[in-house]
Amino acid sequence: MTDLTGAIWRKSGRSGSSGGNCVEVAGNLTTVVGIRDSKDPAGPALVVSRSAFRTFTASLKTR
Repeated sequence: MTDLTGAIWRKSGRSGSSGGNCVEVAGNLTTVVGIRDSKDPAGPALVVSRSAFRTFTASLKTR
């Protein structure tokens, strides 16, 4: 299990008026990226490698 104690969470600037249906990303961690539901910050978080996250976000930009 990855320790997310030092994670700095942020929402996208594009999530403005989404009614709270957002995800938060912690990109300040050394080898992984944390992803969580902004409505449940104490809940579970998905942890992926930095390269997997880059691949994921790059695929979104092509759509």
